[in-house]
Amino acid sequence: MIPYVPLERRSFRLHMGLRPLEPSRWLEFDEDAEAVLALRSRLIDSERARVVALDEAGLAPSAELLGVVLEHLARWHPARARPVGCDHPLVEAARLVEEDLCVMVREDAWRLRAAVVCFPSRWDLREKIGATLREIHGPVPGYGAALGGPVDAFFERIGEGRAHWRLNWTLLDTPDLFVPDAARAAPSGDLADWYFRVERQTFRRLPESGAVVFTIRTYVARASELAERDPEFLGALTDQMASAPPATQAYKGWVGVVERLEARRRASSRPGR
Repeated sequence: MIPYVPLERRSFRLHMGLRPLEPSRWLEFDEDAEAVLALRSRLIDSERARVVALDEAGLAPSAELLGVVLEHLARWHPARARPVGCDHPLVEAARLVEEDLCVMVREDAWRLRAAVVCFPSRWDLREKIGATLREIHGPVPGYGAALGGPVDAFFERIGEGRAHWRLNWTLLDTPDLFVPDAARAAPSGDLADWYFRVERQTFRRLPESGAVVFTIRTYVARASELAERDPEFLGALTDQMASAPPATQAYKGWVGVVERLEARRRASSRPGR
């Protein structure tokens, strides 16, 4: 099961939802770590053009990030510390952790200058490299009006030595971590076929370059198992999806999902169930 289920019985709203992050909790490992790390290495080797994107401007911060990752592992996860190879420093860092790694550099605006994203959720890294924060999130309905300014301001004021985290989620019909297909069709089937996908995202500034590191740790669980364990899960999931604006439902691939969730709730509430 996954450690985070960011659902509440309230209406959907687009917000940053940032929280302070303890330094010791920047990177996470679980019982699936070896399998996840092996998958990351296979994807880097076989799908490099799709999961690795590097600009020259991202080289120095990437080298700094590798050093920061090695220091963090040595202090907080010593069993995970291991020698690195001679690939690009961001690639070497990505082979050590379960998180995807993105390096944002301050130029005329904050731009994505280096990234290893092995577990995208229906987006193509090749289209994002070199883009600004607003360009990266351009397809997200309401981002410019609700979050464009606050996110830009947050990146400007992230203090050295401090980190923050937030959660994001969606519903898919596959447990695969590598989902680069940008199609936004609603998941097929019903609750028994669906998977709840959560991203734990962190943000921290590198002390020497001033670049901001954005990490994405992806967790996936069967939606039906979450519903069985938590009686509030199905209602919260339905409330969130039903209250999302139509443009958001279309973007996230939720069109028609609420009706199937409601049918499941009605069936489960019948006498004898």
